[in-house]
Amino acid sequence: MSNTKTTVVSGCVIWFVLLSVIGSCVMPIFFLIGGISSASDFAIQTTGRYICAEGTTPQSFSYDTFTTDEYGISRPSTAYELHCVDASGDVVQKDPIGYAFLWIGVAALLGAVVTGVLAFVFAVPGGVLVTKMLSKLKVRKTNPQSQF
Repeated sequence: MSNTKTTVVSGCVIWFVLLSVIGSCVMPIFFLIGGISSASDFAIQTTGRYICAEGTTPQSFSYDTFTTDEYGISRPSTAYELHCVDASGDVVQKDPIGYAFLWIGVAALLGAVVTGVLAFVFAVPGGVLVTKMLSKLKVRKTNPQSQF
């Protein structure tokens, strides 16, 4: 294999490993942040601009409900909805889940950007490390008596 092909292949492997390792740490954090903050007033106002019709105001609406756990037992919980309210105070549209998917999607997109930036930052040191390791393996292969 020529030196250029080796460099390209090792560069792709480094990017894949970095994206996988960093993404497996960063992405769950951003999903968690998006899920927890999806009921915030900021999330409602931000996503409401895209979901609600023009001339309506996005408002957060919460109510008590029940959820069933893994054992089939009902537990009290709070549900959140996005309500689009017109000027007279009437609810024009209710969105119980779309706004949360949109908000968590934005958080995931931010997580992907952070993952990409961190992978870019660590690509050069990772490439140097792999190059040093490969050169030491070549030296050892040509001279089996040498030490690392």
